[in-house]
Amino acid sequence: MCGGRGTRLGGETEKPLRAIAGRPMVDRVLDALAESRIEATHAVVSPHATRTRDHLADRASDTPSLSVVEAPGNGYVADLQYAMEAVGAGGASLLTVAADLPLLNGAAVNAVLDAARAADGDSLTVCVPAARKRELGVNADATTEIDGREVVPAGINVVGGGVAEDNDGSADDDAGAVHLTDDARLAVNVNYPSDVRTAERLLESDSGHHHPDQ
Repeated sequence: MCGGRGTRLGGETEKPLRAIAGRPMVDRVLDALAESRIEATHAVVSPHATRTRDHLADRASDTPSLSVVEAPGNGYVADLQYAMEAVGAGGASLLTVAADLPLLNGAAVNAVLDAARAADGDSLTVCVPAARKRELGVNADATTEIDGREVVPAGINVVGGGVAEDNDGSADDDAGAVHLTDDARLAVNVNYPSDVRTAERLLESDSGHHHPDQ
């Protein structure tokens, strides 16, 4: 899902194209999906992010496993439902990923797929404890409570056929199991300039062989 304006980040750059350590966030997410067991990726764009649409169309022209779905830009839920119909998902489950997870890699994506396989039902909502996000130094907006713990949807989920998500990217109440994780690769969403600095710091530490999920 990469149709956001990114107004909270400031500046003129569309959110998916905001560079983290020199590389647009959306490209980092696409690289992670390419490294994972996911076989085909559909980048859902909107009229609110035309430069992102053009960027992804260029990338798709050289990447057979990537296609671009032009959603109407009516909000996260409406655009997701539109995309699911456009790609002919039918009753199949899909992995949905927000374009603001720059620490994501193939192993982290596969861990979500494994958690979904192990869970009951065909959908999985991934959440991170709000305390973990604050510990890492990233914003903890859109908190909810699960079993007495304050958590934040991670922006990566498995959505069953016909199941919609809420505006924050979390599946609705009937969406199935919840996977709670402390993994920084799933905890760092970039919404504000301070989140950019945190993501770059963690990527730098990872390049020094300190894994960001530790």
